[in-house]
Amino acid sequence: MATEKAYARWVKRFMGHVGSNDLALFNERDIESFLTKLAVEQHVAASTQTQAQSSLLFLYECILGKRIGFLNTVRVKRPETMPVWYSRPEIGRLLEQLTGVHRIMFLLMYGSGLRHKECRRLRIKDVWFDEGRLLVRDGKGQKDRMTFLPKQVSAELQRQIAWATQRHQRDLEEGYDKVYLPFALSRKYPNAGREVGWSWVFPSRQRSRDKRSGIVWRHHISESLFAMALKAAQKAAGITKNGVPHSLRHSFATHLVDDGTDLPSVQKLMGHKDIETTMNYVHVEVNFDGRLQSPIDRLTKD
Repeated sequence: MATEKAYARWVKRFMGHVGSNDLALFNERDIESFLTKLAVEQHVAASTQTQAQSSLLFLYECILGKRIGFLNTVRVKRPETMPVWYSRPEIGRLLEQLTGVHRIMFLLMYGSGLRHKECRRLRIKDVWFDEGRLLVRDGKGQKDRMTFLPKQVSAELQRQIAWATQRHQRDLEEGYDKVYLPFALSRKYPNAGREVGWSWVFPSRQRSRDKRSGIVWRHHISESLFAMALKAAQKAAGITKNGVPHSLRHSFATHLVDDGTDLPSVQKLMGHKDIETTMNYVHVEVNFDGRLQSPIDRLTKD
């Protein structure tokens, strides 16, 4: 839903750029001009330019059925910034500060490598307690993958699902038997809303009306709640790093490799197409033991 809104905004901005609503009249050169303007005149971030390009490619190729060739545009240089991840002691300190649903989400994002969005959208049927696995549906790039379900979260997650099941039953009794399903699944499974397996593991407290369909249903927990809880936990734990929910995924990959897990296995657990992407998540820390010292400290000893 957030992606759809972003794509719609970019299409509107492109229409303003070309000065027309009849987008079928335009081609690669017009897209190049728009993307170059974003880079040269508006100084947008690399990710912003990429999102703009993706939205226009989706519009022309998937909706208008018009093939778009190579785009020769000025690209925004992506800054080489170091992402934030947590050390093992920091993970422990953060965990001490979290309770309830936020603690469970933390354990799943760090312990299973889930993206924040994947965790929020987890459905009851995709938690396999007997096998100790999680099935991640429709991850980034519309890919499914399997990852492990940490033993440490199992009991708390079972209680959370029991609570979510009760809430689902109450919704049915009050006449709310719909649940959001992506793409064509709503047509394939018209009665899915009545089945508890399709319900969210982390449902929202309140029902809401879907802006597209007008249907009133209970969506999953909002994006901001865990982010705010993690920020508060960092402050309470005395951690000054500017960590975000995605930092837990970086920590997951880093600590797996540090424990001796091979990169191809980590790649599969994280759902990456290319192992180079996985390598960007692995941060092998320098061993700052007594043998490795700053040159200024060695100087003062001489």
